[in-house]
Amino acid sequence: MTRFQVSLVSPESLLFSGQVDQVDLPGIEGDLGVLAGHAPIVVMLRPGIVTTVAGDIRDRFVILGGLAEFSQGELTILADSASSVDGFDLTRLKAQIDEMQESLAKQSVGDELDRAVAKFDHFKAIHTALAPATAF
Repeated sequence: MTRFQVSLVSPESLLFSGQVDQVDLPGIEGDLGVLAGHAPIVVMLRPGIVTTVAGDIRDRFVILGGLAEFSQGELTILADSASSVDGFDLTRLKAQIDEMQESLAKQSVGDELDRAVAKFDHFKAIHTALAPATAF
C-alpha cells in the first residue's frame, strides 16, 4: 500500500509526524478515511479520535476539534487540542462532561443549546470509546 505523510499539530506540540497507510478522522459531517491518492480536501473536525495506520501499527489521538487538509499527497491536521490516547486524562473528561450536563439544564432553547448538546454528545462518545466498561 502506498504511504503518505501526516502531521498532527496542536497549539502545544507536534504530536505525530510520519508516513502512514491510512488516517481516520472525525469530521463534523461524519467520519472520514484518508488514503494515499485521496482527492484534495479541507475538513472541519469535531471532538473525537484520530487513528493513524502504518502497517500493523495503529496510533490513536484524542482531538477536541480542528481542521484537516489533504493536498499534494500530505495530510495536515491542526487540532484545537490534542493528546495521545495513552496520555489522555479520562477523569478530567468525565468532570467536563458532568459540568456540561449541569449547564445544559440551565440553557434556553436555541442555536447555542444545540451546539452545547452536540459538544456534550461528542465528549460522551470519546469517553465511551476510551473507557467502554465505564460508559454512561
